[in-house]
Amino acid sequence: MCRTLSAFPSTCLERAKEFKTRLGIFLHKSELGTESGSVSKFEKGNKHSKEKLVPEDVLGWKESFNQLLSSKNGVAAFRAFLKTEFSEENLEFWLACEEFKKIQSAAKLASRAQRIFDEFICSDAPKEVNIDHETRELTRKNLQEATTTCFDEAQGKTHTLMEKDSYPRFLKSAAYRDLVEQACSASPSQPIRHVGECSHT
Repeated sequence: MCRTLSAFPSTCLERAKEFKTRLGIFLHKSELGTESGSVSKFEKGNKHSKEKLVPEDVLGWKESFNQLLSSKNGVAAFRAFLKTEFSEENLEFWLACEEFKKIQSAAKLASRAQRIFDEFICSDAPKEVNIDHETRELTRKNLQEATTTCFDEAQGKTHTLMEKDSYPRFLKSAAYRDLVEQACSASPSQPIRHVGECSHT
């Protein structure tokens, strides 16, 4: 069996509580469990659709960073975790780039590209991401003729940074352990074997 939350230092528990509070905000209609803040169910913004936080989903987040990013719940959980570290700008930039790639209008591409650059790339941007000078200047030049690929280099750099830095910390966090525990306990067929893993019977 995994350790109970009482076995973790109080600072970790406080961080986990803050994580879950922010996670509830990002999921909008998330349903939180008991007063202790345990996460029991996630509800999508669509009132006609509900999505439970199942063990397969939560445990899948540790398989790869891309698998985490492919899950709406995973992105929300990771984003809430980054909020507790005041380092959410890289993920927000990556998500902005993903939405940017869906734009088909050339006029909208140009205006959106400039907004993304001003918000995340330029020096002293309010949410400036951590990229090197060469990538910043390359992105600046790409804006002269904005296409859906003009942020690819910068997006790739932030993806790598998150994958090597923030993502491992997320998986080791008390908040992620708590999510695993709650997801597993909600599935009688998959009790927890140890921290971060459910047993399959």
